[in-house]
Amino acid sequence: MNPANFFSELKRRNVYKVAVAYAVVGWLLVQVTTQVFPIFEIPNWVMRLIVLAIIIGFPIALVVAWAFELTPEGLKRTEDADRSLDARRRSHAWIYVVVAGAVLSMALFLLGRFTASHATAPSSSSIPNKSIAVLPFENLSDDKANGYFAEGIQDEILTRLSKIADLKVISRTSTQKYKSAPDNLREIGQQLGVANVIEGSVQKIANAVHVNVQMIRAATDEHVWAESYNRKLDDVFAVEGEVASAIAEQLSAKLSGTEQKAVTAKPTENAAAYDAFLRGLSIEHTSYGYDTYQRAAISYAKAVELDPNFALAWARLSILRSFLYFNTIDPKTNSADAVKTAADHAMSLAPDLGEAHVAQGSYRYRVLRDFEGALSSYKQAQQLLPNSALVNEYLGYVLRRLGRWEEAEPYYRKAIELDPLDVQLLSSFGAEYYVYLRRFKEAYVGLDRAIQIAPDADNARAVKAGVLMSEGRLAEADQELAKIPANAFDDFIVNNRLNQFLYERKFKEATDFMQRRIQALPANEPADAWVRLFMVQAAFCHEWLGQKEEARQLFERVVHETKPTPETIVKPEANGLPSTLALAYAGLGEKEKALQQASQAVKDYETDAVNKPAAEIVLAQIQARFGQTDAAITALPHLLQVPAGLTVANLNYDPMWDPIREDPRFQKLLSEPPPGSK
Repeated sequence: MNPANFFSELKRRNVYKVAVAYAVVGWLLVQVTTQVFPIFEIPNWVMRLIVLAIIIGFPIALVVAWAFELTPEGLKRTEDADRSLDARRRSHAWIYVVVAGAVLSMALFLLGRFTASHATAPSSSSIPNKSIAVLPFENLSDDKANGYFAEGIQDEILTRLSKIADLKVISRTSTQKYKSAPDNLREIGQQLGVANVIEGSVQKIANAVHVNVQMIRAATDEHVWAESYNRKLDDVFAVEGEVASAIAEQLSAKLSGTEQKAVTAKPTENAAAYDAFLRGLSIEHTSYGYDTYQRAAISYAKAVELDPNFALAWARLSILRSFLYFNTIDPKTNSADAVKTAADHAMSLAPDLGEAHVAQGSYRYRVLRDFEGALSSYKQAQQLLPNSALVNEYLGYVLRRLGRWEEAEPYYRKAIELDPLDVQLLSSFGAEYYVYLRRFKEAYVGLDRAIQIAPDADNARAVKAGVLMSEGRLAEADQELAKIPANAFDDFIVNNRLNQFLYERKFKEATDFMQRRIQALPANEPADAWVRLFMVQAAFCHEWLGQKEEARQLFERVVHETKPTPETIVKPEANGLPSTLALAYAGLGEKEKALQQASQAVKDYETDAVNKPAAEIVLAQIQARFGQTDAAITALPHLLQVPAGLTVANLNYDPMWDPIREDPRFQKLLSEPPPGSK
């Protein structure tokens, strides 16, 4: 056939048109699949199958175009079609199809580029190859009560991997939000910012343990590595080290000698002690709260009782007891000596154990209030636990206490990178960092993210309400609090409900609510520092309602539980107990005691950039109550500027400022921007 005639024939048979139209429509389909399918969590193999079908279909479409022609009478063989049809009468609809397809393709392409650049989750290109998340292990034991054991194995593998600096390892708080073997690994990888995911299962039968582990490439569902382990219960410790080493090898991670030792080390040779330790881990990770940590500490104490050389259990015990000491929970059990003893045991048994340095840092931070010493310990811990969100969080905490606010922020951000779905961490970053700096918009970002992750996170909602109150947005705060069950008595919730009642001057509602809270307290146990503060606030509400006897009873109860004898020393702690005692004295009309105690509280918190402003606020309120107006007003400009101080809304709505509210100097502060603001 003459080449010129051949190409003319291709044109006459519409082969060119079909080729162009097929290419445009094929490109359009590819764009649709790549941009839309991930939204519906459609597996990657489906997208690959569609692309392959489009490629295979191209030559088939050309053959069909050569052999057949579409006519008004239907599809006919080309030889039977009317060859004399005037070309000008042929339909030009194909041109519109091509143009429309090209426009849609470009729109989808640009949409994909735009959404990728503005996505919350990391893009695939930004996710490091040596990044990993260990998802919850499935409990295959007949006894479902062994779930703690599967959780513990997962946690220990994750902990060992987190000690390798060459890896990025996501913390357990974020990974535990997923099921054991999810079918949307690509989405999970994007949410957590990891390239690889570990899945596994554990079956415990009598003294035997069967562990299955596999590593999967998140973006492609490709199974990279898998292994099964059958061991006796007293040899299960070795499995965790073997799994961590195998994963590190698969990811070509470089381990130092110290890291290799940490990854493969056996924490104990005592199976019963290890079982108690795993129970403690499982309890500790259940929720963030005093009761949970007390129960977990009991399990850790059992572990070290069974094996006094169990350094890791000593470290966890010390860390939890330091937290409980810091918040004045069961001070007899969680004494300063108990915290120190556990921390020292951990360090003497395993000086290269990262958790031992965390324990030392927590003792210095929460018990000794030696913030510089705590910072040093936490930085040593960070060298040994490079992927620990907790250590980064603790570094952020202690740097705030030292007044080094700008230095604290990167550690918070690193903690969130390693634990992106930790609701408590996101809430803390918003409420205990950004709010203190009055960076309210950034605070809402973290709190809204926490609520998005866990819509039933009542604490996060309460904290958000507190932020709204700090801006004077009381109606919006009320809306957030209305979403929380009325019988929720967590400290953060109670604190912000009471503040809302105070700001709205609903004193009767405040006293009724606090009465329910007091009735929920355990019998014959002293209230913790938070509840004593709430009692003082309720007592003032009784006073403002003219109920002097009810007010007196609450004030006296707080004084008795806080300072039962004149010799009792009220030490500074997390929640401002020395200042609460000063307010109770003020409520009882004991001016000298109140002013002396409030001044002492300021001295107690002298080196604490978080608690000192709160103590100064209480001192100013007591000065205002007892007619020392000049001293009270003089303190306010500084408190409106310093981090963790006041906002104009606090002054505007808090009844504690009523004694000086009409002073022109006070009114001027309400109407002018805070000192140092822009």
